Amino acid sequence: MCEANAYLRQDGKEEIFMEMVDKVIPEADGIVLEDIFGRRKVIKARIAELALVDHRIILEQDDGQA
Repeated sequence: MCEANAYLRQDGKEEIFMEMVDKVIPEADGIVLEDIFGRRKVIKARIAELALVDHRIILEQDDGQA
């Protein structure tokens, strides 16, 4: 399986934001994450780290908003 889990890093802690992410789509106002079932979440954030072997996407919020 190739999907990853997305985590939101805040104050040095990582919290799960979305599981089984299949697509990461950058847009002008944030990032769209889509899971293997086609469900989508949008977050105003930047990608801080991709750990592909560990199937982890680490996000950090922009402007303090989700």
